[in-house]
Amino acid sequence: MTATDTTTRPHRPLPPEHPSARPGHVVLLVGGVLLAALGLVLMGVAAPLGAAVLQQNKEGYVTSSPQRYTVPSYAITSERLEVVLDDGVPSTGRSGPIASFVLRATAATPGQEIFVGVGPQDEVDRYLSAVEHSELTQIRLNPFRPTYRTVPGAEAPALPGTQDFWSLSAQGPGTQQVESDLRSGNWAVVIMNADGTRPVTVDLQAGIRSRFLAPVTLASVITGLTLLVIGIPVLVLGASGLGRTAASGAGTPTGSAAGGGTLPLQVGPGAAAPSTTASYPARLSGRLDPQLSRWLWLVKWLLAVPHYLVLVVLWFAFVVTTVVAGFAILVTGRYPRSLFAFNVGVLRWSWRVGFYAYAALGTDRYPPFTLARTDYPADFDVDYPDRLSHGLVLIKSWLLALPHLVIVGVFTANVFSWWNMRDDWAPSTQSAAGISLLGLLVLVGGFFVLVTRQYPPALFDLVLGLDRWVYRVITYVALMRDEYPPFHLDQGGEDPGDSGRQALSTAGTPDS
Repeated sequence: MTATDTTTRPHRPLPPEHPSARPGHVVLLVGGVLLAALGLVLMGVAAPLGAAVLQQNKEGYVTSSPQRYTVPSYAITSERLEVVLDDGVPSTGRSGPIASFVLRATAATPGQEIFVGVGPQDEVDRYLSAVEHSELTQIRLNPFRPTYRTVPGAEAPALPGTQDFWSLSAQGPGTQQVESDLRSGNWAVVIMNADGTRPVTVDLQAGIRSRFLAPVTLASVITGLTLLVIGIPVLVLGASGLGRTAASGAGTPTGSAAGGGTLPLQVGPGAAAPSTTASYPARLSGRLDPQLSRWLWLVKWLLAVPHYLVLVVLWFAFVVTTVVAGFAILVTGRYPRSLFAFNVGVLRWSWRVGFYAYAALGTDRYPPFTLARTDYPADFDVDYPDRLSHGLVLIKSWLLALPHLVIVGVFTANVFSWWNMRDDWAPSTQSAAGISLLGLLVLVGGFFVLVTRQYPPALFDLVLGLDRWVYRVITYVALMRDEYPPFHLDQGGEDPGDSGRQALSTAGTPDS
């Protein structure tokens, strides 16, 4: 006899309990992340330092590109430049000066003579005390934009070349340059027209040279590589242990273990196999709570902060383990099972937090702190592949996935960024804040909950369809499957793959 309950929604069976992550695995993962992250930071610092060393060896200085400076006053001055060298450290040694600088100025007006000077701050203040001048306070590089503080004055300046307090100075047409070793003191840089007129328009270029630059670069490279060599294996060991724990605590729905199971596609003799053409081996589901709090969604950004902090660590590990798995696939054609289970767990954790917070707002139940599957109303799972292509691993993430990445970018990127790109705005702070199309739909759902306590089902289905598309693409980009994600929007809380599996399980179960 077969008993069928038509009032209960089918769900995946779960084990009675889930093993907790072992503290040792957590310590290995966190320690590995910290070591690897610090190593990457040092390598990131070493890259521009190395470029600076090459430029210094070639040109003598690490220099900026020339930029135009224009002020309506009589002079351009720097803010107070305080140079402090330890009394016991000489400014020069057998290997040369500790640091040197160069400043080049070129008049923007042909034939105009300019003056460049460096002098004690107090002497410069006295010289320009009654003269209107512009103090350079800030420089923005992208796009280039200098900011000045105008110091008022009613008098015209004396000719700068006639003053005797300058420590360094150069005057004349064309490009003028001052160059010196660093010396302790409070200094000011002054750029003027040699005849003391206004306005002042010049092209400036600054450079610096230090004998410590090469040793610091080498130390950063050696330390960074050492931390990476230690940190990455430690991270992978921790992730593998957590992956095994998550896999052992996962349910086995219709013959599939979360993050490592396979679906038996063969059904019993004579049984009809249901169509699963819309299914994909990465399955995302979410059950909408019938009654949601009116106000809780307004503060979920704060309540979810502990999860966000954990996810920062997990996603760093996710990227590293994906790269490690890529090399394993390239050599063996297999994704290491424990790393696969860990990465699926990270995506599962992320989806639960997103479902609770601002990827869906589908439940008020707080997400659990675990990589394993639970009875939470949001779930994510990927079938473990027996074999993966050796060659596709080289082009899936960036070339083959490009059409999907463009589509996903349309509804996950900042709406104002797309608007600014259309209007050809500069990519600066104008587009730093905003909301995506997906985020906007979730926000609309939140306002419906605030007013009616009801999330519009059609809107929820659309949001889940967009989220499902995103996670399918992540699965493909993360090298977990070779099957190309479908170009269609599977809306609704239940994944088509889940319904297909349920039908297969029912078709293959004999009556008793």
